[in-house]
Amino acid sequence: MDKKKLSEIANILSASPKGILAADESTGTITKRFDQINLKSTFETRRKYRELLFTTNELEKYISGVILYDETIKQEDSSGERFTSLLKKKNIQSGIKVDAGAKELIGSKGEYITEGLDNLSQRMFEYSNMGATFAKWRAVISIGESAPSEYCIELNSHALARYARIVQHYNMVPIVEPEILMDGSHSLEKCYEVTSKTLKSLFSHLNFQGVYLGGILLKPNMIISGIDSKEQSSVKDVSKNTINCLKQNVPDEVPGIVFLSGGQNNDLATSHLNEMNITREFAWNLSFSYGRALQQPVILSWKGQDENKLKAQNELLKRSRLNSLATTGNYSIEMEKI
Repeated sequence: MDKKKLSEIANILSASPKGILAADESTGTITKRFDQINLKSTFETRRKYRELLFTTNELEKYISGVILYDETIKQEDSSGERFTSLLKKKNIQSGIKVDAGAKELIGSKGEYITEGLDNLSQRMFEYSNMGATFAKWRAVISIGESAPSEYCIELNSHALARYARIVQHYNMVPIVEPEILMDGSHSLEKCYEVTSKTLKSLFSHLNFQGVYLGGILLKPNMIISGIDSKEQSSVKDVSKNTINCLKQNVPDEVPGIVFLSGGQNNDLATSHLNEMNITREFAWNLSFSYGRALQQPVILSWKGQDENKLKAQNELLKRSRLNSLATTGNYSIEMEKI
């Protein structure tokens, strides 16, 4: 394990004014996105869409890394150049989603365990040779009447830590993503409680498995009310509670925290990130690793039509620029109208 290299990559990925574009949607998820614009999801339409994203002019000013899917890391642009090579020329790091998705957790009702540890070492060796410098694994934690159980939290924390240890063996930075879902009507306080409990468990397992904390990135949810909650908190309350929860549970040794958007709309995810970066009362880099919150306007503008490519790329550039500003606390909602 090359700790110096791991620390360097983690800082490159999370340091302001840049963040990460999550373009690691599975074939099933990207198919649902394409359904919005009545576009058939095929190997070629997915390839064309990825090329649109990665060839956006000046994307590298705001994006430090892109998380890819297994299909995507093996794809090429229309000229025959591998996407990983194309991104490297832009000085953008290539990452890879390596989990096999959340499956029903046998022994617990309505909860999930993320699978994918089988053959992970072999796959990391292959991805490293393809040019990937970091990876991502997502755990899913639901809040319900009797959820999450300690069983669910502990098993997912163990899997995240095992994944991280294997990834670091290949001198690649693991993004550990314990997502507390927004689904439900729970309060902000309940989200705080569950997130805190999950993070405590996660870092206990990371330390037990000898993961180098100076060479990871944490990709957490923000502390936010359930999507069906009647009481939605202000931007300042979300920011304050998120920072407090992270300061209580995340060691200063961790280089960066890159938030997931988790179903928030575009400008709200940006506003929350901006508010947190105004104070800067924390040790880590605080940035973004957004998927839908960066891509949704792109897909809707593109509509699968070649003539809309530049318009769609401008939408990606706008959202990337606004979130870049949020990493320095210089974003304002008025910028959305420009």
